Amino acid sequence: MKAANNTFGIIFYLRKYKATTDGKTPIYARITVNGSRIDISVKRSIDPCNWNANKGMAKGSREEIVKLNNYLEQYRSGIVESYQQLLLQKRLITAELVKNKFTGEDQAAFTLCKLMEYHNTEQGQILEPGTMKNYYTTQKYIQEFIRERFNTSDKYLSELSYKFITDFEYYLRNRKPEKGQKALENNGLMKHLERLCKMINLAVRLEWLDRNPFQAYQLKFDKAEREYLTKDELVRIEVKKFSIVRLQVVQDLFIFSCYTGLAYIDVFNLTPDNLVEMSAGNLWIMTNRQKTNEPVKVPLLPKALAIIEKYKVHPQALAEGKVLPTLSNQKLNSYLKEIADLCDILKPLTFHIARHTFATTVTLTNGVPIETVSKLLGHTKLSTTQIYAKVIDSKLNDDMNLLKQRLSV
Repeated sequence: MKAANNTFGIIFYLRKYKATTDGKTPIYARITVNGSRIDISVKRSIDPCNWNANKGMAKGSREEIVKLNNYLEQYRSGIVESYQQLLLQKRLITAELVKNKFTGEDQAAFTLCKLMEYHNTEQGQILEPGTMKNYYTTQKYIQEFIRERFNTSDKYLSELSYKFITDFEYYLRNRKPEKGQKALENNGLMKHLERLCKMINLAVRLEWLDRNPFQAYQLKFDKAEREYLTKDELVRIEVKKFSIVRLQVVQDLFIFSCYTGLAYIDVFNLTPDNLVEMSAGNLWIMTNRQKTNEPVKVPLLPKALAIIEKYKVHPQALAEGKVLPTLSNQKLNSYLKEIADLCDILKPLTFHIARHTFATTVTLTNGVPIETVSKLLGHTKLSTTQIYAKVIDSKLNDDMNLLKQRLSV
């Protein structure tokens, strides 16, 4: 056979020096590509008397001979198909490559666990530690699932299917949480499936897998309301006096975010170089969001500016070259729970709620156009900002009252 300037052939022959004790001889397939060859055992043997060496097949019409020849023909067809697949991929074809394609050895290194390890090693240099922590948790759950469901430690990528995904979803929905953990809710569960999908997409791009089985699967997230502080709740935190220094710092960092809209990591990274005086007495924050690398330009409101002034000579901020003293996100959120209790706020207070509060209570509720808010938040799409606009019933009421007044004139 000749195609794409390659010479390609398959013959079956007997390896007589490997004769078994019952007098039978094993049958081998020889693949030849451009003069190079490689042999594969077909896992069958025959009495040499029943073998036609010229035709490379068993001779006779007995039932077992017919079955053997049918098997050999199917074996030949499988090798030819593997060769044709390599042709379509426009690969530099060798006899060994055809053999590996046919036997599946070309996929042997491409397993789900190796994919996860590759992803986490490569992306660990790019993604934030908090994001990588989530990927490690997903990896842990997938490994648990494979052990419990298949009684093995790994799966070939070629074995992944729509059923594998739905079985994993079912496993997560019914997984008993570890001590001190909460059971997975739907959106948390879907985030694990989303991360799995992203890793499998990586395998497709690397040509470790032909297609992503997630193409037939739909992630179903529940719509969640963005939690934020009302004007009254924000004022309660602003006016509260704390005798404990760490709570004073956390209070200031939280209020600063409420009046700038910066996420934790962007407050953490803020340096004096990010403060730009656009005109006399008009100071702006100019930075890029760590999450999206989108530029953010925020004119400083008086309350945010006052906090910057307060910490200008703070020892930790000066030592680290930062605008404000910083704590880990975990500690911040832990201390915010104390502040919530002391301010009689029943909402689960986290640092990210400050960003939501800026979007709603501080800006949208006070009539700042949604397009401006979107720019201040560093959103890449207006639809992301519109999520905040949907939750402000008081703004809807105020707008309608203003419309009534205009119509009554």
